[in-house]
Amino acid sequence: MGCDLCTLLAGFDEGVDAALIWRDAGLSVVAVDEAEYPGFCRVVWNGHVKEMTDLAPAERARVMDVVCQVELAQREVMQPEKVNLASFGNMTPHVHWHVIPRYPDDAHFPHPTWAVAQRAAAPDALAARRALLPQLHAAIVRRLSI
Repeated sequence: MGCDLCTLLAGFDEGVDAALIWRDAGLSVVAVDEAEYPGFCRVVWNGHVKEMTDLAPAERARVMDVVCQVELAQREVMQPEKVNLASFGNMTPHVHWHVIPRYPDDAHFPHPTWAVAQRAAAPDALAARRALLPQLHAAIVRRLSI
């Protein structure tokens, strides 16, 4: 059975990189195409590794540093009310973290993004957040290129 994230990362190697924000030898930061959540990113360990504890301690620290840098970029540019961090991998057993900016007017707030929607997000608010994506991606690259 194939791994969705391995397939995604292989696509980047083949030049299909519309969602790729940043990459180094160990990690990739990917923009998630989720219409209700502009700015949603995924931090993915490039190698197929099932659990965080399968990584060496320095690798785990590197993953969390990149997650934190993505969160800081989201806070700086998107100015969310909250940032949700999640690592599940139940259906895709590959180390990755979801970094999701959240707002009081988003579809699910204050509940998780996978819960029942509480409201429809305002199209103008979503458009304003989408307009910030180039700045967000540049901020992520800047933070991770240091």
